[in-house]
Amino acid sequence: MTEVSKASAYPKSVQAGLPRLGATPTGWSRGPLSEHLFEELRPIRMADDETYDLVTVKRSRGGVVLRERLKGKEIAVKSQFRLKAGDFLISKRQIVHGACGIVPPQLGGAIVSNEYAVLRARPSLHLEFLNCLAHSIYFQQTCFHSSIGVHVEKMIFKLEEWLKWDFNLPPAREQHRIAEILATWEGAIGTVEALVANAREQKAAMMQALLTGERRLPGFEGEWCPTPISGTGAIVSGGTPDSTDPAYWGGDIAWATPTDVTKLRTPYISRTDRFITAAGLSSSAAKLLPAGTVIVCTRASVGILAIATVPMSTNQGFKNIIPNQKHDSAFLYYLLSFNGKALVRAAGGSTFLEVSKADFERLIFNIPAIDEQRAIASVLASADEAKQKLEAELEALRQEEAALMQQLLSGKRRVRAAESEAA
Repeated sequence: MTEVSKASAYPKSVQAGLPRLGATPTGWSRGPLSEHLFEELRPIRMADDETYDLVTVKRSRGGVVLRERLKGKEIAVKSQFRLKAGDFLISKRQIVHGACGIVPPQLGGAIVSNEYAVLRARPSLHLEFLNCLAHSIYFQQTCFHSSIGVHVEKMIFKLEEWLKWDFNLPPAREQHRIAEILATWEGAIGTVEALVANAREQKAAMMQALLTGERRLPGFEGEWCPTPISGTGAIVSGGTPDSTDPAYWGGDIAWATPTDVTKLRTPYISRTDRFITAAGLSSSAAKLLPAGTVIVCTRASVGILAIATVPMSTNQGFKNIIPNQKHDSAFLYYLLSFNGKALVRAAGGSTFLEVSKADFERLIFNIPAIDEQRAIASVLASADEAKQKLEAELEALRQEEAALMQQLLSGKRRVRAAESEAA
């Protein structure tokens, strides 16, 4: 296996490349972390009837969080160490995935086993700055290359080796200012994250109310009719042309696979990674589906779906609904999205889950008249648009923060210490 293929085999949380430290910016110092960090062990003697907070560190620098609360007699590993707020905590078994962070005030006094490294810093290093530095690729690579093991999930971190790596560090006041700036960005991102979470909750509540008839929109009173999927339109399966025949591939007919759908951020699909020719279409079970078709994955990734905005085809992992005049594409999309568990329950198979065409067609849902369908779909689409706008804003903020972080942590962009600090 080549180095490239090895690297690509790791999860995204792992940075396995060889660490290469850039030039030291003017005014910064270069040296091993051992000059700035030290391990501080605070062993405790547990009492059987005393209750203790045990913590863990989430991957990808997700923070130090409470894992569980147990009495001493319930804790199997008796060698435990006390934490203080502000400690820098590293999970020795998960640091290759970025499991490190600062102990928050509410978890001061919690305990960890020797599976964790508890670090404090000398005055030359702010731990809040180190927490920011943990997001850099160089930091992550040094953690990987300071760990041993034959499998990425079983690697063990060697603290003494990691402390030998050189790092470029700004003066303490500049470290503090960088950490402040990035904390401000984190606060802004946290605010938008909360708005996104709220928008998702609101949409979920709307779907629950509107798609069950629990809440009716003004002006609609008619009974909803139990309708099998087969009654909503033509159900068409997909197919795959012979992959060895180049005459079947590279045409102008979009050909959807589950991967094309899982990466969508909207209900709509207009483009696919692969295209087939008219010859490829006629040589296989694939069918040309009109715009407005609801394409529903019924194999492996059961329940993911989208609305085609252009004519396209799909592989055999889909059962596709070409709605009749009494049923609205967008309503069917939201209805099936809401009832994803029903699709999974209808699936069978030992190698992978799959819903047969017959079982798919037999699924029954209560459906209103088409005018009410369209009204419900319009309300849910508006909720989707608001959520997507917030998600796009959040993604933009994250990208801007990542770019700024890279500049600040490498010294390519310098900051001035606050006047009160410089005085």
